[in-house]
Amino acid sequence: MNMVIHSFAYCLDYLREQVADVGPSAMVAQPNGIQNHPAWVIGHLTYSCQAIGGEMGLVPWLPEDSAKKFGTGSEPIPDAAAYKDKSELLLMLSDAQTRIENAVNQLSDSQLEQPLPDQRFRSILPTVRHALTQVLVAHTAYHIGQMNFWRQAMKLAKIERPFI
Repeated sequence: MNMVIHSFAYCLDYLREQVADVGPSAMVAQPNGIQNHPAWVIGHLTYSCQAIGGEMGLVPWLPEDSAKKFGTGSEPIPDAAAYKDKSELLLMLSDAQTRIENAVNQLSDSQLEQPLPDQRFRSILPTVRHALTQVLVAHTAYHIGQMNFWRQAMKLAKIERPFI
């Protein structure tokens, strides 16, 4: 799982670079029909950490309205007042990252090979290890890619470091 945690950290560091030059009003901009703006993506990835954390037995730590704002099927809105500011969102993401990294590092191989507790996804993610890999690597990278398209639509400078 060290490689998964490494990839997850790399993705989140890249996300932080993607929003470093984004001002408060742009955090919720939806240019050219691109709905997933930075405020929502950061919140969604934070909420995803809590969700996958639940599969490892972590107690939820985010505000109760997080699922409605950032969960699967939530709709990003172009209203800055509906979201915390960028620095708070990034602090929440860092906290979530630390919680997940600590929890993953404490799991034994036998715990990682346990069936995924959430039966809705067990047919495609049969074990905790499968779910962690999917959520922390593929899901996170998917949203990082969305931010690349968002930056292009906003006509922001390209991030110098490649996302490989």
